[in-house]
Amino acid sequence: MAGKPARGSVAGNTGGDKGVEREERYNKLTFTVRSFSTIDERTIEHYWFQYGYPHQRVVRLEVRAVVRFLFSKGTKPSEIHKQIAETYGEGALSRSRVYQWCTCFGEGRTSLGDEPKSGRPKTSTNEENTARVDELIRCDRRMKIREIALKLEIPKSTVHEIVHDTLGYRKVSARWVPKMLTEDHKLQRVEISQRLLQRCQQDNGDEDTTHIGVGPGGDFQANNNLFDNLITGDETWVHLNTPETKRDSMTWKHPSSPVTKKFKVQRSAAKVMATVFWDAKGVILLDILPQGQCINAARYCSTLDRLKEAIRRKRPGLLRRGVVLQHDNATPHSANLTQQWLQRYGWEILPHPAHSPDLAPSDFHLFGPLKRHLGGMAFETEDDLISELRNWFDNLVVDFFRVGINSLLSRWQKYIDLHGDYVEK
Repeated sequence: MAGKPARGSVAGNTGGDKGVEREERYNKLTFTVRSFSTIDERTIEHYWFQYGYPHQRVVRLEVRAVVRFLFSKGTKPSEIHKQIAETYGEGALSRSRVYQWCTCFGEGRTSLGDEPKSGRPKTSTNEENTARVDELIRCDRRMKIREIALKLEIPKSTVHEIVHDTLGYRKVSARWVPKMLTEDHKLQRVEISQRLLQRCQQDNGDEDTTHIGVGPGGDFQANNNLFDNLITGDETWVHLNTPETKRDSMTWKHPSSPVTKKFKVQRSAAKVMATVFWDAKGVILLDILPQGQCINAARYCSTLDRLKEAIRRKRPGLLRRGVVLQHDNATPHSANLTQQWLQRYGWEILPHPAHSPDLAPSDFHLFGPLKRHLGGMAFETEDDLISELRNWFDNLVVDFFRVGINSLLSRWQKYIDLHGDYVEK
């Protein structure tokens, strides 16, 4: 069979000296197996041309054939193992396996293949078992592979294959949500979303939101008076020392790369409260509450005074057109003192359902990227932290803010589609 690799040319696959070496290897393999085993040349040729190199099964049988040949010549098992290691490498056949095969050949065994394995046949992954596994999982989503195997009396390996490969299940942790919503909460979320969408339709002269328009990334475009006048705001704690998250600290590495070590770091006790008001064009006001102080109604009204002056400077004409303020229902925001302040200046408050941070642009769009940016940073003083905050906000592009405001439309629609349940993304 020398020279047989003409079909695709074993040597021709790589060319040059390497191809010649492969052809010599092919001829040597064929001669060895033909001399000492029952494998036919067609099988060798099939594996060679399919994989471009000796298939593991063929090499394994070749080594066993050599063991049988040397053992029949009276060679000691220890010497057989030594010769195989020198020729095929240390991992070709372990010393214990050489002794086992010599024992088998000494007892009269002639075949080189593996004995048929005992146990349940592969047919256990049939449609009936698949349906039974699926039914159990649907009844109890927390059921373990072991429990399913015991209940159905089929191997765990079979259950694992059915669950992951056939049914495509994967086990995930539950998602944390701010609060368990009651039916009244969900109904309120749907009703407010419907009212706000209808208002956008009226502002655009359209009967449905599908004509509002879709912008980059699939976000609805809001070209209406509501979003032209909308300002959103919220508070967040910012620490002088913010540890990097596990996800952000992940790096690519090779299997041989050293293990990356990460020291445990706690968030510093020193922190300030940042209040941010922004619209589709950018940040209008960044207000920092000194360490040791908490926001209350009086302080919030004082911040609104500064916001009004900032609007006068940065958004000329908006005070005259009428400000639409979007904030959540935190106590400082809903206190009587705050409500009186807002009525005095004639600002409209956009309805906001209770327990709905997924409808507050600062929560779902702004504060997350801010905290990721600060991850791994440590500041000596409060002034250094404030300087970094202002620098980060100043470097954000306008599109970032526009997308955050416009995404309210798609979220209102999702609220309706999900019957008031939380929006994940």
